[in-house]
Amino acid sequence: MSLHSKIAGAVSGLAILCSAAAAQADVLFWSTQARPVEEAQAMREQVLSGFGDSVDYQPNEDGPWLTRLQAELQAGSGAIGVLGALDGNFSALNPDDLVDLSDLGLKSTSASFNKLAMLGTDTMQYLPWMQASYIMAANKEALQYLPEGADINALTYDQLIAWAANVHEATGQPKFGFPAGPKGLKHRFFQGYLYPSYTNGVVRTFASPEAVTAWEKFRELWAHTNPASTNFSFMQEQLLSGDAWIVFDHTSRLAQAFNDRPDDFVAFPAPAGPTGRGFMPVLAGIAIPRTAPDMDAAKALVAYMMQPETQIATLRSTSFFPVVAVDLPEDLPPAVKAAGAAVAAMSSAADANPGLLPSGLGDKGGDFNRVFVDTFERIILAGQPIESVLQDQKKTLAAIMEDTGAPCWAPDAPSEGACPVE
Repeated sequence: MSLHSKIAGAVSGLAILCSAAAAQADVLFWSTQARPVEEAQAMREQVLSGFGDSVDYQPNEDGPWLTRLQAELQAGSGAIGVLGALDGNFSALNPDDLVDLSDLGLKSTSASFNKLAMLGTDTMQYLPWMQASYIMAANKEALQYLPEGADINALTYDQLIAWAANVHEATGQPKFGFPAGPKGLKHRFFQGYLYPSYTNGVVRTFASPEAVTAWEKFRELWAHTNPASTNFSFMQEQLLSGDAWIVFDHTSRLAQAFNDRPDDFVAFPAPAGPTGRGFMPVLAGIAIPRTAPDMDAAKALVAYMMQPETQIATLRSTSFFPVVAVDLPEDLPPAVKAAGAAVAAMSSAADANPGLLPSGLGDKGGDFNRVFVDTFERIILAGQPIESVLQDQKKTLAAIMEDTGAPCWAPDAPSEGACPVE
């Protein structure tokens, strides 16, 4: 049997299976999200049970998710009604493979998310569905030392540095805390926060003059950072111990502090730089493939997933935060309420500048992260000259991008082929 015949047979067999699945459930919800058994069950029982028609929620790893989707698209028909995935998953698809959802009139409260969801077109190729992120948190004792005129929900990096300096001077101790330990998420801060805020890019702008300024600013902040931060990985521990009063970390790594002592801490958005309020959302979207068997049912499910009540149920089930305006219930854990307000303020800010998770790097993702960790260690910990370190690390970064062929992701401008290190 020829390879073509084998592929045709496989696609034909898949189509038969898909037809059988379609007969059993009105809408097949094919997702890369909420994969753990507990989350998947919560999605079925707490989130999707309120939808009028039956839904077959099937979460899968990225590979199988894409393989089946591509097979159905190639066959020209299939059973998948609705897709749930991260922005990076959708970015790898041809926009023509997804149904324009503009006619639903549904969007997130974040203009930057809505722009991402267009996938470079002028129509809504997917709808922002849910988000997680990294935020700032502080001991309320530190609030008295905020610079005059500073709004904690709209800080700049200069104000954050001044705030940390004021606390340092008043207490005699450097009280800014940063997850620079072996298991800390420091690389995400540089990739999603510092670089977008100062350079409006990550890869293209890695060694730019603006990047030099960004590292100079971080060096100023480091002067007021607890030197033991090189051992810190989960900043909730340092908030609770008092070793740090102002910190940055993922929402899940701050949760214990807010749940144990909710009245002692405040959560707030990351600061802004010259090119916006850089932040790294883990943004999941919801879409419809052009091969959906029942377009009306699929659109009805998409609309249902965007309702405030459904978004809150999704939050309870997955710990991913809403992307639409909601009033968070009082019975949510303190950490969820605190982080949810900060994430919402950050993503809906007029100067929001999301720096997405790296995509297309395959098994080189760790090498990519290591470039930023090594740059931090050489510039900040070893005190090496910023310009020379960036020029040196630029070669390593360029080799990774060329080796993987990964195209640029936001906020870098799109590229044909591998994202260039300019």
